[in-house]
Amino acid sequence: MAASRYKKLVDSFAADIRTGRLAPGRRLPTHRALAAREGIAVVTATRVYAELESMGLVSREQGRGTFVRDIAVRAGNGIDQQAIATDAVDLNFNYPALPDQADLLRQALREVAGSGDLDSLLRYQPHRGRPKDRGSLARHLIRRGITADADQILITNGAQHGLAVTVMATLSAGDVVAVDALTYPGFKVLAHALRLDLEPVPTTADGPDLDALERLCASRPVRAVYTMPTLHNPLGWVMSATDRTRLIGIARRHGPLIIEDASYAYLVEDPPPPLAATAPDITVYVSGLSKSIATGLRVGFVLAPPTMVSPLERAIRATTWNTPALTTAIACRWLDDGTVDRLEAQKRDDARTRQALVGQELAGFPLISHPSSYFTWLPLPDDARADRLTATLARRRISVTTAEPFTTSSHTPQAIRLALGSTGLDSLRSTLRTVRQVTIEDACA
Repeated sequence: MAASRYKKLVDSFAADIRTGRLAPGRRLPTHRALAAREGIAVVTATRVYAELESMGLVSREQGRGTFVRDIAVRAGNGIDQQAIATDAVDLNFNYPALPDQADLLRQALREVAGSGDLDSLLRYQPHRGRPKDRGSLARHLIRRGITADADQILITNGAQHGLAVTVMATLSAGDVVAVDALTYPGFKVLAHALRLDLEPVPTTADGPDLDALERLCASRPVRAVYTMPTLHNPLGWVMSATDRTRLIGIARRHGPLIIEDASYAYLVEDPPPPLAATAPDITVYVSGLSKSIATGLRVGFVLAPPTMVSPLERAIRATTWNTPALTTAIACRWLDDGTVDRLEAQKRDDARTRQALVGQELAGFPLISHPSSYFTWLPLPDDARADRLTATLARRRISVTTAEPFTTSSHTPQAIRLALGSTGLDSLRSTLRTVRQVTIEDACA
């Protein structure tokens, strides 16, 4: 077959996909059917689809076929603020806010303005934060079940920055990191940027498959395990105390560092003790106040074993030098006066209300979630297509996330994640009804 003929086929498919003539989620002919239709060899048909896949226009699924991708969302980066229309209902991101939070900020700014150390907030801060601020976080961690030494705490520009400096300080390019087969997309972005080798661990209904993790650690030099034991994102499970003990045992036998992400842990009342409370010598604990207070308050923190504090401090210096003093001052005032505890309790109640609403409006669907989580995972029928569904919802001005940004294995499940915390309750109710209608229609298409 002439190269021009092959190129014309690729260009024709690409044009049809980019103009919408081939809609997201559409199943393309099999390699053999395409070869017969176009009068080409099967190996050439395979080459055509391979090039389209490399262009990000189609995706192949083992045993199911080749499907048109939704190119409105970039490959591997489905959670992208810029991809959301300004007039869309956002079920993509979580930025839960309570009605009185703006007033709390006004009051906090007045208090900071009247404080005696205002001038100090205009200067550079210690890279890992001022001792008094780290003391506020140590007391906060005690309420989370962790006895923490303030000297082992480092203040960061949000939990994502905490994860970034942890990876920079403890891992190198090519290192193997065990992660859940579905995991937080922000960690995937870090791993890609720093060229880490992510090894997916299958999940069960209650947490990671620890038998599979044990086999992985026995067969490969796993340097770290990234885990969310308390309120996994996106599946919402909370690991049992027994499984936490077993995970720690695997880490002690095989040597990997545990990176414990607790960004959503505040939503769970009385969870089992954090891994950092039981195994502080091999665990780096990362969390922040973006979810529990406000996404604009970029204050995170890392609790690390003593030997890792200096490398982490150097990573902070290399990236942001220090956390902005003003936001840290506000956050620590709220930690000390009980505002954070009160807001976290209110958001737990709010999340429960929203989960109950999901249960009502999506009754009968195979939902996966936690009763006080701000997100719900919705697996789709075998013949459904998540990218086709999200494209239909986008035309209805509803933004949701497919499984792709969360997936670390070669198999991307057909599912969507619904973030519940970024719209009013009345809007959420009507939006969920639309999601129900569109999902049923898509399954029947």
